[in-house]
Amino acid sequence: MSSDNPYNHNDIDDVIHGRLRLGIMAYLSSVNPAVFGELKEKVGATDGNLSTHLRKLEEAGYVRIEKRFVGKRPQTRVFLTDAGRSAWLAWLDRMQALIRASE
Repeated sequence: MSSDNPYNHNDIDDVIHGRLRLGIMAYLSSVNPAVFGELKEKVGATDGNLSTHLRKLEEAGYVRIEKRFVGKRPQTRVFLTDAGRSAWLAWLDRMQALIRASE
């Protein structure tokens, strides 16, 4: 993070900053892991939209997707990775710096 300019938008992680991905990261930081259906409900997404955004977070290394069966039913669980938690905390720090600078 650039400490000399709290308004520098280039320090904001675009992978996290998208509205739906922001909700995903916030929810996962509090429950890790989340079942796909639960996550979909909490962030107000469709199956396809959530899958697209999870793929982007997975490609960044921020989440890990695990597919398994519970009984005979498939279940997808989403985990926040250590890198994802670090990125989330850095994003929060960046937002707090912006807030402090604007007060």
